[in-house]
Amino acid sequence: MRKITSILCLIFLISHVGICQIRTGADQVPVYIDYLKNKKIAMVVNPTSRIGNQSSVDSLLSLGVNIVKVFGPEHGFRGNVGAGVHVNDSIDSLTGVQVVSLYGRTNKPTKEMLQDIDLVIFDIQDIGVRYFTYIGTMHRVMEACAENGKELLILDRPNPNGYFVDGPILDMKHSSGIGMHPVPITHGMTVGEYAQMINGEGWLANGMQCKIKVIPVANYSHDMEYIPPVHMSPNINTYQAVLLYPSTCLFEGTILSEGRGTHFPFTVIGSPALKGIYDFSFTPISIKGMSATPIYRNETCYGLDLRQVDLKKLRATKKINLSWLIETYHKYPNRRIFFDNKQSKEIVDFKKLAGGLTLERQILAGLTEDEIRKSWEPGLKAYNEMRKKYMLYP
Repeated sequence: MRKITSILCLIFLISHVGICQIRTGADQVPVYIDYLKNKKIAMVVNPTSRIGNQSSVDSLLSLGVNIVKVFGPEHGFRGNVGAGVHVNDSIDSLTGVQVVSLYGRTNKPTKEMLQDIDLVIFDIQDIGVRYFTYIGTMHRVMEACAENGKELLILDRPNPNGYFVDGPILDMKHSSGIGMHPVPITHGMTVGEYAQMINGEGWLANGMQCKIKVIPVANYSHDMEYIPPVHMSPNINTYQAVLLYPSTCLFEGTILSEGRGTHFPFTVIGSPALKGIYDFSFTPISIKGMSATPIYRNETCYGLDLRQVDLKKLRATKKINLSWLIETYHKYPNRRIFFDNKQSKEIVDFKKLAGGLTLERQILAGLTEDEIRKSWEPGLKAYNEMRKKYMLYP
């Protein structure tokens, strides 16, 4: 019977995935399908959770896996909710499976939610940046599993920004939902590696340990270019945005727009106050499912069009670009309010994005990018040494 099941899974895999160099953990169905048998499964998933071209939930259900519950993060299980908008519990219209939101009345599975579950599966594509919320979701799911004696199976995926480690280490006095751990802005790890680090460094409450099992990505190394086949969120909707996000998301803590309210967010930077300084312009509008209340809604913003950036050169630097932040700060007519975060509901404190107060103070003091980077070196050296213990890939 096992042989027949394996053959069926292999046929399923070939028809859904084909032959490719990189194979995600989810795509390797024959490796883990037997482990799911006779278990009641909960899955932490979103639209990036795919086996081939189909949702991993839909795919595994078609193979007879008993998925009784889905936990959905920010943007929801099917990805139809805008950034920062609370998501309600529901019944999935396509499968009839119960969907429990981890971005609504609770951000962590409760004891009651897990009492009828034998195994939790985490299968979400991450972007490899500290302030992207999915690693925070994974942390809280790990904590809930540890508290309730449940195992977490992680179907690992490549990190499209895994080719470099850069940025200031988070000062834990400024930890938040967009920065929970003392890591740099780009941490250079897959979610499977990151989960091992959360356990190994004792970052769960009271130093608890979550029982985890990782299905690694096949044929993958961190230096490989990986273009995610599915948008990671409504506002990360191009490969340009994926690679620019580590640098441009910092603008969410400033008076400038980072392009929310356009169809190309995180690839343009601007403000009405920069008229006459820059020629390029864009006008944010309210876009359902992407940005309901963007800063400078219906106002013309002037600034930088980063869609022209050479992505190969950007990757080759292996650095977050600080020059755009420093340049626009110095050109902004009223520097005193540049780091003002009170202009829009969709803007967060710069210190939460930067991981502390230091970066803002350095820019205000007129430090150069090289001087700022030099201050990061001790923290990055210590982090990279610690990180080695948890790596699954070269």
